[in-house]
This record gives sequence, structure tokens and C-alpha cells, in this order.
Amino acid sequence: QVQLAESGGGLVQAGGSLRVSCANSGRTFTSQAMAWFRQAPGQEREFVAAITESGNTNYADSVKGRFTISGDNAKNTVALQMNTLKPEDTAVYYCACSSRLLTRLPSRLNYNYWGQGTQVTVSS
Repeated sequence: QVQLAESGGGLVQAGGSLRVSCANSGRTFTSQAMAWFRQAPGQEREFVAAITESGNTNYADSVKGRFTISGDNAKNTVALQMNTLKPEDTAVYYCACSSRLLTRLPSRLNYNYWGQGTQVTVSS
């Protein structure tokens, strides 16, 4: 069974940096992609970034140039380096893993395994 767990969330001031990580403590396999999503209170869960097995990356426009995703799909590990954080980045961040890509990377339909989430709070 695949078990994803995030770590590294916390409280940071605007303009600061934070790194969140995710690892699979269960059965590993070579995933097609790993990704980060986030969900702020009262809002839909939204795509942040993804990395494919071949190393291609994709970012939401709101985080381009500030966030960097890295990972190893063979080990089901992924990290997100977040720089120049803004209060609007405050959310619960979820990692996700795809065993088969069905559509464009940002779509939640691709991801069949999810972590429990880690809180990131950016104060102004």
C-alpha cells in the first residue's frame, strides 16, 4: 500500500522561504508523476507544481519563479522549495502521486495517491 506523508510545513513571514517534503513509507513503485496541490480555507484544492518520471516540471502561474519542485519518481519522493512567500500562499499543502497519467499534469484526475497534508502559514 502506498502511504505518502508530508513534512516541513510551518509558519514563516512574508518574503521568507520554506521547504516541504513528501515520502512514501509503503510500497514503492515508479510513478508517472508526483505533484503538490494546496487548499486554502473555503477554497478548492488547486494545483501547485508537478514533476514527471522523465524530469519535466509544470508550475501554476501563481508560483512560477518562486517555487521549485524536485523529486524521484522511482522512490516516490518529492519536495517543494518555496521562496519569496506571500500571505496568499497560506494553505494546506498536499503531495500526490500518479501511477498513470490520464490528462494534463495539473488535473487532479491524474493522481490516485495523496498525503494527509501539511500546513503552511505565511504572515504579513
